[in-house]
Amino acid sequence: MRGLLKKIFDGNQRQLNQIQSTVDQIEALESDYERLSDQELKAKTEEFKQRYQAGETLDDLLVEAYAVVREGSKRVLNMRPFTVQLIGAVVLHGGNIAEMKTGEGKTLASTMPAYLNALTGKGVHIITVNEYLADRDAREMGELFKFLGLTVGLNVNSLSKEEKRQAYEADITYGTNNEFGFDYLRDNMVLYKEQMVQRPLSFAIIDEVDSILIDEARTPLIISGSARKSATLYQQANSFVRTLKKEQDYTYDEKTKGVQLTEEGITKGERFFGIDNLFELTNVTLTHHINQALKAHVSMHRDTDYVVEDGEVVIVDQFTGRLMKGRRYSDGLHQAIEAKEGLNIQNESMTLASITFQNFFRMYAKLAGMTGTAKTEEEEFRNIYNMDVVAIPTNKPIVREDKPDLIFKTMSGKFKAVVEEIKARHKTGQPVLVGTVAVETSELVSQMLKKAGVKHNVLNAKNHYREAEIIEDAGQAGAVTIATNMAGRGTDIKLGEGVKALGGLAVIGTERHESRRIDNQLRGRSGRQGDPGVTQFYLSMEDELMRRFGSDNMKAMMDRFNMDDSQPIESKMITRAVEAAQKRVEGNNFDARKNVLSYDDVLREQREIIYKQRYDVIVSENLRDIVIKMIETVVRDMVEAHTQDDDETQWNLQAIEEYIHANLVEDNALTEANLKDKEPEAIIDAIMEEVLIKYDAKEAELGSEQMREFEKVILLRTVDTKWMDHIDQMDQLRQGIHLRAYGQDDPLREYQMEGFAMFENMVASINEDVARYIMKAQVRENLKRQEVAKNATAVSGDQGKKQKKKTPFVKADTVGRNDPCPCGSGKKYKHCHGR
Repeated sequence: MRGLLKKIFDGNQRQLNQIQSTVDQIEALESDYERLSDQELKAKTEEFKQRYQAGETLDDLLVEAYAVVREGSKRVLNMRPFTVQLIGAVVLHGGNIAEMKTGEGKTLASTMPAYLNALTGKGVHIITVNEYLADRDAREMGELFKFLGLTVGLNVNSLSKEEKRQAYEADITYGTNNEFGFDYLRDNMVLYKEQMVQRPLSFAIIDEVDSILIDEARTPLIISGSARKSATLYQQANSFVRTLKKEQDYTYDEKTKGVQLTEEGITKGERFFGIDNLFELTNVTLTHHINQALKAHVSMHRDTDYVVEDGEVVIVDQFTGRLMKGRRYSDGLHQAIEAKEGLNIQNESMTLASITFQNFFRMYAKLAGMTGTAKTEEEEFRNIYNMDVVAIPTNKPIVREDKPDLIFKTMSGKFKAVVEEIKARHKTGQPVLVGTVAVETSELVSQMLKKAGVKHNVLNAKNHYREAEIIEDAGQAGAVTIATNMAGRGTDIKLGEGVKALGGLAVIGTERHESRRIDNQLRGRSGRQGDPGVTQFYLSMEDELMRRFGSDNMKAMMDRFNMDDSQPIESKMITRAVEAAQKRVEGNNFDARKNVLSYDDVLREQREIIYKQRYDVIVSENLRDIVIKMIETVVRDMVEAHTQDDDETQWNLQAIEEYIHANLVEDNALTEANLKDKEPEAIIDAIMEEVLIKYDAKEAELGSEQMREFEKVILLRTVDTKWMDHIDQMDQLRQGIHLRAYGQDDPLREYQMEGFAMFENMVASINEDVARYIMKAQVRENLKRQEVAKNATAVSGDQGKKQKKKTPFVKADTVGRNDPCPCGSGKKYKHCHGR
């Protein structure tokens, strides 16, 4: 009965059954396509393209196209896709995620949907986690695509703009998620259309989709520029924090990793810096620096969260154990760590452009992905990306033995047992892969193995350049490999000669990760393609995950039974408790990513408006009508601000005159007397008449061609400057908005409302600056477009900050939002000091 219910309600099986009929049709064509000559097989590509142009859909062509790729694969790569790979290929074309276990041939499966979708001529992007894999796949799978008459491009960081453009022009382009995202941002900062490299985003297949769309989704891609700041305050805060004592001067919450000064710590700070009150408004910057220095010392650990390499702090990716070069912690935390480590303190950065991976990849018309582990995050994929996860059966049954966890009382007991287990398996010649969560753990295990005389390789963030080579050798007889998390992800561990007889690859986990997915990935290293293998996790009551989720009771029980370090317990109850803890952490992380996305969605709408308008500016031949409309909007706002009163004698015509002379037309072109006794609409018409006379005169003087370029120069420069300031202001708003919760306000709603108001103000400000510069600026002979941001750098990570000093302005009386601003600028209050 249970089996029947499972069949009825198992959506995954239902999807597989539907796909199987398509796969049967592909299989049925094999003998027909085997009889074709190479030339006849290649000619199929052109035939499919013509049929697509004639109105057939890709779904209509799928069966034949996949059969062609399968036959081409046999001839060029000497590989025949299995039935399960065909199933995976159908799932990918449907814009979903194919969950295929390690060693099941995801790379080959991706060639079929890539070929089919490339027939449209819109370009297919195949995205991997690192440049080594992108280069490898582009070379190896590229042979197949070239045989079938398609072009292949490789998009890597070192390419010039021209080379990148060629890579994107190809039918199928390989590259990393970071590079595709940064190219999108850079394309929206160019000054000429010819400088853009990407085509419209059509179809992407993401390899290791969980790593890219989930693990890295909390970290936005950022193009940043320098913001000059003194290093002295970081050093002073660092010196002060070094004098503090835990519990006495500050408290640390291990669960939230939050650090707080105690009353005693606050008093010490006031004495140290010679101030009366640390929390006065004038000391906000100092308090911020102290908090970041505290965080750097207490919650950020060298060789776990970051490493120091060549005099620089380099972040370690907590999910993959890889170095994240070029990334910097935001909000001054990176500088605080540099001060802690006694390194040169680098400038903070100002955000010029940013986007999250969620919002970048959701811009593709169709998105698909593949990985060995995605089912645990299915809800997130469905909610955020509208992609279903389909678990593809393995080609051969999995015979790997997954042993229950062994739990030790202390870490030292656990590591001794791990080393003994490695020694015992190494003696028999069985290869062993040891998975660690942190760099320091891998180095500790390595030292213990050296003492025990066991030869081994260490693969962590410090030597990841040998990653693929080390991982490929990890399945050889007698090999012992220590690797952080999923180092070498995407590279198969193939068993050496005679290893199957020794029991296959043994995987030993030294700690449970906070995500079940990462643990499953480590397990999946063993037992590929029906190979034998064994996996086991060694835990201790002192592990971070166990400490964070209440191992105190269990530890007390072990003490009561006088259990020593060498006695592990195997308990399904504890294993279930660990999995429950992991589910809680995964839930928290999902919420965090959803929260990031909710906030970024506010900026996404604004980004799309600005980028579209910016693109229109770049490709337009003539911007005159757009500029005139912007000037008219400014004039209308200004006139309405000064003519609101029903009593015409209260209208401030003098302010209108002063404003138009200062910003639009020459002195005495229009006087207060000219404007008297006119309705607001007539005043606007009179001003615009003078504006057009001056505009035409300027165009006659410059010539039409130079006037058109002048309009572009002014518009691009103004939009870029204002947009970059706006991103920075939005970022600062985002940092402080959570405090609104104390006033019973929803921070996200407040952010949406204020963000919208700030955007409206920015648009009004763009209009005003364009009007002023177009009408008043003197044109030099060497007129050319200029980049607003010099030395822009692409960094992946949270945004840097730039504090701005605002001009003081005292508001004496209550001023309405649409009233003229009391500062005399001529603008409405809401567009000036009312922002």
